[in-house]
Amino acid sequence: MPRTIIGCDLSRACLDLHCLPNAASSQVSNHRDAVNAWVGSLEPEAFVVFEATSGCDGALIAALIDRGIAFSRVNPRQAREIARATGVLAKTDRVDARVLAQMGSVLELPITRPVNTTRLRLADFLRRRRQLVEMRKAEKLRLYSAGQDEIASQIEAMIDLLSRQIADLDRTIAGLIAEDRTLSFQARLLSAVPGIGPTVLATLLGELPELGTLDRRRIASLAGLAPHARESGTWRGARRIWGGRRKVREALYIAALTASRRVPSLIAMRDRMREKGKAPKTILIAVARQLLVILNAMLRNGAPLRA
Repeated sequence: MPRTIIGCDLSRACLDLHCLPNAASSQVSNHRDAVNAWVGSLEPEAFVVFEATSGCDGALIAALIDRGIAFSRVNPRQAREIARATGVLAKTDRVDARVLAQMGSVLELPITRPVNTTRLRLADFLRRRRQLVEMRKAEKLRLYSAGQDEIASQIEAMIDLLSRQIADLDRTIAGLIAEDRTLSFQARLLSAVPGIGPTVLATLLGELPELGTLDRRRIASLAGLAPHARESGTWRGARRIWGGRRKVREALYIAALTASRRVPSLIAMRDRMREKGKAPKTILIAVARQLLVILNAMLRNGAPLRA
């Protein structure tokens, strides 16, 4: 009997579903009780495919993990490109669910590894921290054009409030990492590497749970630091990075600024690339990728930095 594959398009209100091989479509409310009831009705061998839509998939992921149902969170861009490649130009929730089911039936999609509760909470707090940082940045820009002293005082009060909330979140994030045995062990290893400060560390632990479980090429691709070839016939274009997890890539880029001055192997790499005339940004991206490879090996082997 063919394996049941279900494409699931998520929104805050509901889950649009398309099941293969019987091509049946349905809809389920995106509330915990309704999601639990639907997942409970699935066969143990079912495979659910849905996009990595932040903020809408919490109840679904929890129910699938609890029931032991395999699932794959796919890149939304990949799903859209496959839709276009198969001639599907329309974009509705039902269409997207059908495309996701077809992806699961024709591609060897990787099964998403369940993430423990602490990592999920860590990711939520990191997302909120980023929101507050963006709000504070916007308020600081508004301060320059406040015009009136009274308005400036209100903006400064808001900046102070946001700064206090960010500091509270930093303490909460640090506490979550310290209380979890696995995270605290990984944190001790990673934080010993120059450039891996508290914010970068939390981002790696919360946003890249696959760190230490994949090979060097796959982890670099996941972080969006793998260079992709651009060639056609005799033409050879410059390799470029794209896709991946933007927040992880940004954090590693920042870490590379320090690591390229203090880690011997990365210093040597930077100097070699400079001698070849590589652009500074290209060098930093390459250093960030190699730094990620080093961190990945450290967690895989459970050993400190040797560079």
